[in-house]
Amino acid sequence: MTVLRPTAVAGMFYPADKEELARQIAGFLAAAPHPEAGAPVPKAIIAPHAGYVYSGPVAASAYALLAPAKGRITRVVLMGPSHRVAFRGIAASGADSWASPLGEVAINRETTDRLMTLPMVGTLDKAHEAEHSLEVHVPFLQAVLGSFQLVPLVAGEAPRDVVAAVLEEAWGGPETLVVVSTDLSHYLDYESCRTADAATVAAIEHLDPRAIGSGQACGRVPVGGLLLAAQHKGLTITTLDVRNSGDTAGPRDKVVGYGAWALYEPEDQWKDLGSRLLQLAWASIRARLAGGAAAAPSEPAAFTRPGACFVTLKRDGRLRGCIGSPQAWRPLGQDVVDNAVKAAFEDSRFSPLTAAELEGLSLSVSVLTPPVPMRFTDEADLLRQLRPRMDGLIIEDDGRRALFLPAVWEQLPDPAEFLAHLKHKAGMALDHWSPRFKASRFQAVEVK
Repeated sequence: MTVLRPTAVAGMFYPADKEELARQIAGFLAAAPHPEAGAPVPKAIIAPHAGYVYSGPVAASAYALLAPAKGRITRVVLMGPSHRVAFRGIAASGADSWASPLGEVAINRETTDRLMTLPMVGTLDKAHEAEHSLEVHVPFLQAVLGSFQLVPLVAGEAPRDVVAAVLEEAWGGPETLVVVSTDLSHYLDYESCRTADAATVAAIEHLDPRAIGSGQACGRVPVGGLLLAAQHKGLTITTLDVRNSGDTAGPRDKVVGYGAWALYEPEDQWKDLGSRLLQLAWASIRARLAGGAAAAPSEPAAFTRPGACFVTLKRDGRLRGCIGSPQAWRPLGQDVVDNAVKAAFEDSRFSPLTAAELEGLSLSVSVLTPPVPMRFTDEADLLRQLRPRMDGLIIEDDGRRALFLPAVWEQLPDPAEFLAHLKHKAGMALDHWSPRFKASRFQAVEVK
């Protein structure tokens, strides 16, 4: 039997009549600024969730940017705050599809089921039942994208890194859009609202979730997770519109603030960044050979943010050194410098690199996403969850620990073989297993 999540606020927050709803959304979108031809499409947006007469024009400023991706974006990860049910964690929907006056939207069960293997994620339909923070976005998404599958998530109280890990697990490629739902300050007078919201805008523009207090945004939990993920992935952010209900359709004695933002993946910037990471690693190694030391530059900005990387050296196709950091604990530029020098001169498996070996030496830098703890019942379950050529893996048990980068799948494409070799690297028996066995996975962008 197909389980349908019915609308909860149709006829209240937005029109329940299909034609009236379509006309209203079309009007909002027509009034919003439209992207220039060839402009990039956002990877993620932040948009408000109030009644359409209040926040619809602000939301439309974000949704209008998605029109060029109609037919390309086929999966939407939609996360908003819980207003009616108090809980800890992130609630997935157990429904198979969601109702809308514009037609039903299917739930992407494969992604939803995968997310529920992460800490603090589970099904809680009660959290979705009367929640409006997600529902009001669905008609806008239908209007601009046409057909797509939905991954609806309600955020209760949850740490930012947990939320970021969930979003990054569902990140996908150009077929996936991330939408985070939030309003800003609530029930202040007009000028106080503008002052409070200006501080929130500054925090969001600086990707600083710590500067967003509980009274500044009802969706501070999902917003905080998205901003942290944006830091990890080097996204840029643009403020599209900031208004309040006193600007749109309400009095000015008690207003609610609204804002819209677009976040972009730095595709062209990443190409440049990758080239500069390689240059930095090579310069550090050559400086050490010459008796000096290379310092991490202060620019670009991504070099100064916390980042984790592995630097791998090969000579004639054979490993010549590999050192790295599984967790981001210092600026990325500094991590590259230190790991490049250690891979060349301090990897205990090899003698220190000499100048004579530079010819024929190749170097790659792998920038890691934060490790996400996996939940599994046994080794077979762990193996089923592994994604060849995508997942890096960290295992630990009884004080032993080891890591494989995703690139290792090229030599060990079978999950069972991959895990067995990683156990061997950790000093475990190939058949080792215990109730204390832990595993975390991550992804990596490799430049070489």
